[in-house]
Formats: sequence, structure tokens, C-alpha cells
Amino acid sequence: MRKKERRLVVTFHTAADAMEMEQACRQQNVPGRLIPLPREISAGCGLAWCAGPQHLEAIQAVMRKAGISQEDVCECMV
Repeated sequence: MRKKERRLVVTFHTAADAMEMEQACRQQNVPGRLIPLPREISAGCGLAWCAGPQHLEAIQAVMRKAGISQEDVCECMV
């Protein structure tokens, strides 16, 4: 079992946005991964992008450049 640590979690309105985020981050070498939505968070599509909190600016830049809209951004133990 993975050790839980504080992570940045970005939620999306649709699964298509989540998948587009994964592709855009991979293309631009922005760290993170697609995860099932943690139980503590309520959001639309059930998927979220998870990364270290230090990567917030890079993630926001990827979303702006790709035109991806987020539902919410929060920090939680994942």
C-alpha cells in the first residue's frame, strides 16, 4: 500500500477533460497522474489529476495552453 501524502488534486467536469489533461501533461513533461476521485472530494466525472503541490503553476499553465477547464483544485492526503 502506498504511503499517503499531501497532493494537489485537480477535478474536472467531464472524463474527456481529464483524459485531455493527461495527454497535455505527458506532452509537456508535467509530472502527475490520473487517479480515481478521492472519496473526500465531490466532483462531476470521477477522475482527477494528482501531482505534488509544487507543480501547481505548471499544471495551470498546461490547462490554459490546452484550453482545459477544471472543476476544482484542492490539496488532500492521497
